[in-house]
Amino acid sequence: MTIREMCDAFDVTPRTLRFYEAKELLFPIREGQKRLFTKRDRARLTLILRGKKFGFSLEEIRQLLDLYKEEDEGEAQMRETLVAYHEKLAGMEAQKQALIAVMTDLEDEIAFVEGQIAGLKRAE
Repeated sequence: MTIREMCDAFDVTPRTLRFYEAKELLFPIREGQKRLFTKRDRARLTLILRGKKFGFSLEEIRQLLDLYKEEDEGEAQMRETLVAYHEKLAGMEAQKQALIAVMTDLEDEIAFVEGQIAGLKRAE
């Protein structure tokens, strides 16, 4: 695929693709000024975008991508990715619980302040 086709297929900008290439996450074939992205690049970009969506850093994504080996059909990579997904989900769950607790405190504070305001109006 050309850079334009990749951009259209993945809804990314040429700058994004060049950035990932500079970070050595993608390895397009170069023909002069032209970049041609292979099936492997497309698979890697899918994983990069998924990793970013889930909150992984580019370094974490790189480490997972580098685990791919044809000999095991990517099994080691998939196993490590699964571990990383579980860890990320556990972290998100902890953040969610903390956020729920803070939101509950804020709701209580809102109710308190509203009560205070209502009390002031009654005193008038």
